[in-house]
Amino acid sequence: MSDILDLFITRIYRTALNNYDIKINSDELETTCFSIAHDDVAGQRWCEENDYSGYTSYASLDDLPWRFPIFKDLVKALDLHVADFAEELQFDLGDRPLVLNGLWINILPEGGIHTGHIHPNSVISGTTYVSMPDGASAIKFEDPRLPMMMAAPPRKTNANTGSRTFNYINPNVGDVLLWESWLRHEVPMNLAEEERISVSFNYAWG
Repeated sequence: MSDILDLFITRIYRTALNNYDIKINSDELETTCFSIAHDDVAGQRWCEENDYSGYTSYASLDDLPWRFPIFKDLVKALDLHVADFAEELQFDLGDRPLVLNGLWINILPEGGIHTGHIHPNSVISGTTYVSMPDGASAIKFEDPRLPMMMAAPPRKTNANTGSRTFNYINPNVGDVLLWESWLRHEVPMNLAEEERISVSFNYAWG
């Protein structure tokens, strides 16, 4: 019998944001996200100029934890989850911890998309989900080896999760997902009539 080894595994961390003692109220976070989006004229202008679907604070606000207590608490919770994931990945960080270097709001309306991308200059990226109405987009992850699969046949439609070229994860409100920042991902078209709201973030090796 032949041995089959699983090498170079791509891990995704998924759990409830509130698994620790720091509790984040999703309704309060949603209200805060809408309030910020309404007041962030610079962010609205950036989205319009760059044909960005909906709203993101990515290019306009880089101090949300300083401005809003709920985001300060959110970062405290995320720090714990990222530390757990770094341990699972067996990172040897020495005396340089992973530190937050970006956190932003995403509000995706009906018909909105977020095309495929990676997160340069960071180690771990992720998203926590604030509002996921019925029909809201899953997040789509791409096999990082895809550009090198020059002559590979397609995968079976019932292939197991680890063998698929693309994987879709449908998160729930209050979930947090983490992945290594080099992993390409996208948000397909939002088919829900209501906005899909999330908060994304990056951690770098300090």
